[in-house]
Amino acid sequence: MAETAQNIEVLICTGTGGIASGSLQVADAFEAEFVKHGLSAKLGKRCDVKKTGCRGLCANDVLVDILLPGQKAVTYDFVTADMVPQIVEEHMIGNAPVEKRVAGKYYGEFLANQQRIIFSRCGTIDAESIDDFIAHRGFTGIKKAVTMSQADVIEEVKKSGLRGRGGGGFPTGLKWSFCKATPGDDKYLICNADEGDPGAFMDRSVLEGDPYGLIEGMMIGAYAIGCHHGYVYVRAEYPLAIKRLQLAIDTCVEKGILGKDCMGLGFEFHLRIKAGAGAFVCGEETALMASIEGERGMSRPRPPFPAVRGLWGKPTNINNVETFANVSYIFYNGADWYSSIGTEGTKGTKIFALTGKVKHTGLVEVPAGTTMKEVIYDVCGGILKNRKFKAVQAGGPSGGCLPAEALDAEVDYDSLIKAGAMMGSGGLVVMDETTCMVDIARFFLNFTRAESCGKCIPCRIGLKIMLEILERITQGEGREGDLELLEDMAYDIKKSSLCGLGQTAPNPVLSTLRYFRHEYEAHIKDKICPSHACKPLLKFTVIEETCKKCGLCFKVCPVDAIVWEKGEIAYIDREKCTECTSCYDACPFMAID
Repeated sequence: MAETAQNIEVLICTGTGGIASGSLQVADAFEAEFVKHGLSAKLGKRCDVKKTGCRGLCANDVLVDILLPGQKAVTYDFVTADMVPQIVEEHMIGNAPVEKRVAGKYYGEFLANQQRIIFSRCGTIDAESIDDFIAHRGFTGIKKAVTMSQADVIEEVKKSGLRGRGGGGFPTGLKWSFCKATPGDDKYLICNADEGDPGAFMDRSVLEGDPYGLIEGMMIGAYAIGCHHGYVYVRAEYPLAIKRLQLAIDTCVEKGILGKDCMGLGFEFHLRIKAGAGAFVCGEETALMASIEGERGMSRPRPPFPAVRGLWGKPTNINNVETFANVSYIFYNGADWYSSIGTEGTKGTKIFALTGKVKHTGLVEVPAGTTMKEVIYDVCGGILKNRKFKAVQAGGPSGGCLPAEALDAEVDYDSLIKAGAMMGSGGLVVMDETTCMVDIARFFLNFTRAESCGKCIPCRIGLKIMLEILERITQGEGREGDLELLEDMAYDIKKSSLCGLGQTAPNPVLSTLRYFRHEYEAHIKDKICPSHACKPLLKFTVIEETCKKCGLCFKVCPVDAIVWEKGEIAYIDREKCTECTSCYDACPFMAID
């Protein structure tokens, strides 16, 4: 993020999260105040409001940076339109930041513990301005690439060590070389932006905050493999991302950056958007291509692989948004620079979307090899309400759940797989002691079962049976032999499913059985939920030895079912109680059974 400015700049987060929190109204309020005070004339500087993309700390929107000439940026959080007059008068005119509105030190710590490369322009540039993009090294990467042969461009990507950021981590340069080597004049390049993992929004934020950066990365890829046509496959639930990307494509076509002679550099590339209907299975590349072709999104057997026979039977290369976003920076700074970041097996940085029981939810970008503990505690401030960390689910709904003893696992492809999870697209769901791991496995399996295309029997039928077993266990109806049956079915489904969805869907069950088997056994043998999360197994009584007599449960009960007086232990009237769990959620001492 820029620290100083020649003119006065107000940077406002207008990603989806920012707009939902009222950032457009905040931007209008700043513009109105500038006019009201005649600020440009009064200060002798041009005053600009820049509508940027996501900053990452989404829970603190609206985030606003004030950049005055010669001074460091000052960040305000939770900004509303009615706060703007005070910020303008006291800070921008009076040169005295409104201290009580300034973001706390956690914001500086949040950024200081990251290495923002892909996100370096998000939150800094006007997301819809091609001039702002060009002023921040935009299109210098493609200009460098076309001075090299196609083989040398691919070799540079190989040398960088970039692995695909879409889940499997296949080496990007090697993937490009396969498509380049396949004979044929008609080839396709596809960007997979079908981000369907619950709680994941990394790709969306890049599309909303730096759409031209994605276009440049795809231009380099198209030049390298000898391709003239490309698609960005985006789920229709991302209207702002689609709008900004389409604006960027239209602007590039208008200015001759895309088309028959891209930037006058002697190669042809046309790019268009395909909006998907939101099927999770279309994140799998063969199902994605079927969707582009107008067919139902269902996986196809491989081989042949897309590099040989892909979209409309032509050689096709598919990478996701984060992968293409990395490519530009490799050519800005060189493969040696890129390969110096990260670990031996995973180079560069990785973006993660953190949700769940963590103090600061949002997007973080850290070097590969950073430990899970550093991400959760140093970057995101630790566990909400200072409760105990229990597990983190890594890799989306098909990832694994890692316990406290795996917190020192490095966030790279090989380390996470060894620990029983996977990098996946980068979703991290943090859980505390109030989370039931059996219920978590049920939740994610329910998601993948619902999103299965139904083409192959192991996925269509097997996941349904596994889900039925998990539902029985969480309702206190588990039986001896259920755990062995779950494990056998999980391994069979992984081995025999047609595509990556079925092959990875059992992972949450297998990882929770590996690390939290005792919770399953408690549900089945003792008919209790150790985390007090499964409603059919809850007693809704106060544990007298644990109760701190604070009255928090009394204050949140919506039906006045809790009897409490100051200094006394609370009591739950079971006749009034609706078992809504509000008291349990509010109690930081886990004194509700």
